[in-house]
Amino acid sequence: MFHKQVEMVRAEESLPGRVTEMPLDNQHYVLGTHLKGDIPDDCEKIVLAMGCFWGVERLFWQQEGIYSTAVGYAGGYTPNPSYEEVCSGYTGHTEVLLVVYQPERLSLDKILQLFWEEHDPTQGMRQGNDKGSQYRSAIYTYSDADLSVARESKKRYQQRLNEKGFGNITTEIKPASEFYYAEQYHQQYLAKNPNGYCNLRGTGITF
Repeated sequence: MFHKQVEMVRAEESLPGRVTEMPLDNQHYVLGTHLKGDIPDDCEKIVLAMGCFWGVERLFWQQEGIYSTAVGYAGGYTPNPSYEEVCSGYTGHTEVLLVVYQPERLSLDKILQLFWEEHDPTQGMRQGNDKGSQYRSAIYTYSDADLSVARESKKRYQQRLNEKGFGNITTEIKPASEFYYAEQYHQQYLAKNPNGYCNLRGTGITF
């Protein structure tokens, strides 16, 4: 049993993790596409953190132009962490969604609109009643161009939030580092468990 860490852990205090990846079926339960491996030539990818990853994944697999989605852990230090380790706060990771999409059908601007509108990016190390560094908001990109677009979108949404009296956005926006797939039972969880927990809530402020 781990003592839950709310603040961001330092690298030297993080858990050691493991070399072995989590076992995973390489098929999306809803879309039937691959979870791992090379993506099609007409696709791009981005990693998003909006709180508990179950509801975030359902939001995105329902969009037109999505090739695949997978939940996992990113932004921290521990290699191949378990869910329990991430929840302890001692890996430095946040719960994330890997989104593989077709830009011709679903633009990055639309993805970022969904990102900003469907959670509260001003809450720091929490999302609603879910508290801890594993619930922090984040965008991790795979190109400098996408990084610039994401940072510009943050400025635009901050202006909208300021108009309505909200505080500063705390979303972490950085180049993507290692993405670690979550355990099999987390993948497409709300398709397998339709009445499962979902804490996805926006601010009500449009992008």
